[in-house]
Amino acid sequence: DTLGLVLAVLVTAASISDNTGGIQVLSQISRAHPRVTKAWADTGYRTKVIDHDARLGIDVEVLRRDPAEKGFKAIPRRWVVERAFGWLMHHRRLARDYETHPHRSEAMIKLAMIDLISC
Repeated sequence: DTLGLVLAVLVTAASISDNTGGIQVLSQISRAHPRVTKAWADTGYRTKVIDHDARLGIDVEVLRRDPAEKGFKAIPRRWVVERAFGWLMHHRRLARDYETHPHRSEAMIKLAMIDLISC
């Protein structure tokens, strides 16, 4: 969400494309949180995700870096995601891939987010 809290978790194999994963996770979000109507994505998500989410009633805006700018510049909305990743990396179990099954990794991410919310 806009605060960096996790609404849905999907851990996939490396062979799954960003588009396929994006479609799956936004389908989860639309079922669990029907009031979500806007999402931001980076340039890895293309037409398939945007078309699928339009059918779900979610407007997906792709955030792009200005090619004329040199050096580092935080992309609006993207820094929220990076901050959430930073929060999650404070949990040692998420810093390395100890889990043998994706559903266990998803559970550990959810537990870490519960810990962050409860502080």
